[in-house]
Amino acid sequence: MNSTPEQSGEDHPAGREVVVSLSGCDTQDARTVFDVLATAFASDHPMGETPTSASGPRPTVWVTTVDVSEPRAAATPARLTAPVTVDAQGGYWAVDRLRSHLTDAFVVSVVGTAAGDQEEEVRLRLESR
Repeated sequence: MNSTPEQSGEDHPAGREVVVSLSGCDTQDARTVFDVLATAFASDHPMGETPTSASGPRPTVWVTTVDVSEPRAAATPARLTAPVTVDAQGGYWAVDRLRSHLTDAFVVSVVGTAAGDQEEEVRLRLESR
């Protein structure tokens, strides 16, 4: 028998964080998505920070981690120059909360999911409203 209290969902620190990866988009669109996230959630990228592209022939992937436990503001519609692919990985509750927030700013389509025991990964396609 385990005497350690079980923690799950939003009560556990890992259950509040979502790792967000953006690929296949330009720098301005990456900044737009990161700004929408930084407006609402604590993030490891400050508002207004411009992501930098990798040099050379390799594809660029921008990554941020957001804590979705205490939203600061509702999202407002944001403009993208082209659709953006987002991979979100975290606990089920946290990923659902992130997806819900993004839906306020963009048209969000679920492209694919991978479910695990404690976490899920969801691929989203974001487009301007």
